[in-house]
Amino acid sequence: MAKNPDKKPDRKVVATNRKARHNYSILDTYEAGVVLQGTEVKSLREGHASLADAFATVDDGEIWLRNLHIPEYHHGTWTNHAPRRNRKLLLHRSQIDTLVGKIRDGNLTLVPLSLYFNDGKVKVELALARGKQAHDKRQDLARRDAEREVIRELGRRAKGKL
Repeated sequence: MAKNPDKKPDRKVVATNRKARHNYSILDTYEAGVVLQGTEVKSLREGHASLADAFATVDDGEIWLRNLHIPEYHHGTWTNHAPRRNRKLLLHRSQIDTLVGKIRDGNLTLVPLSLYFNDGKVKVELALARGKQAHDKRQDLARRDAEREVIRELGRRAKGKL
């Protein structure tokens, strides 16, 4: 069966890392495949996963996702997986070489932003990120509050409630 090039990919988000954008400045994002076992995929299809403490490392020219929690499949038997095992990420060699260079040069890290199904395959959105200091976080919160207040005031003026 041929794929329709006009059709947008079917993307079902399983888990997101909500604190990542608060704790890190996102410089670049990559989409990577994840090497999983059968019961892990079944557990993900039920919507169970946590990216709260997850991060990625580079070991021997390979990218590994660590601390991703996928709970055991409740219908599984002795074939169930370990919930917090290390999982290999699938990227092109040129992407891996680029990431290795950027991580070694600067004070950067790899943080997973979301875990999702894309056309039936499990993908992770991986971000090249720099950690934020406390004052950067405060500035972001102040900027967001100011933008919210401007939008609120524009809405009041449009309604004539000055």
